[in-house]
Amino acid sequence: MKARPGPPLVRLAWLVLRYGRTGELARELPEWVGLFAQVQAAPEGTEQLRVVIRYLLWTGDKAVHDSTGQVLHSVLDEQRTEELMRSYGEELIEQGRQQGLAQGLAQGLSRGRAEGILRILNIRGIHVEEGVRQRILDCTDVDTLDSWFDRALQSTSLSEVLDGEAHASRRKDS
Repeated sequence: MKARPGPPLVRLAWLVLRYGRTGELARELPEWVGLFAQVQAAPEGTEQLRVVIRYLLWTGDKAVHDSTGQVLHSVLDEQRTEELMRSYGEELIEQGRQQGLAQGLAQGLSRGRAEGILRILNIRGIHVEEGVRQRILDCTDVDTLDSWFDRALQSTSLSEVLDGEAHASRRKDS
């Protein structure tokens, strides 16, 4: 397929997007080594090439990753290729770590709140059957857990905590 006219980055981006959703991308990439080299030679070429590579690595499969590495080895020296691939890999690892940390904190908060509800109910002498106990522990909605927690402090039955019956009637009386 003939590339579009224009600056090397525009032509390369067009080709990558054109073939990006097909199985042909991995086969076509090695044919574009000259275009990758032209992008690299431009004044902001290294950063532009980094963006294209990130896109290829983010959206491509293993074959695309392998072809991308081959193209980079043809365009850049070994050290710069490894730096580019490593920096992207480290970025993905850091993103995954941050997402995992946030998810872990949210789960820990939910679990802690659920355990607090069960402890309050136990101290108040309100029996909680295993199925209901598991329902409380499995809940991840912080707003729901907060409501149950607040109600557990004043309720005299499990239905008041979970269904909010006492909470609603107290509001009417106020």
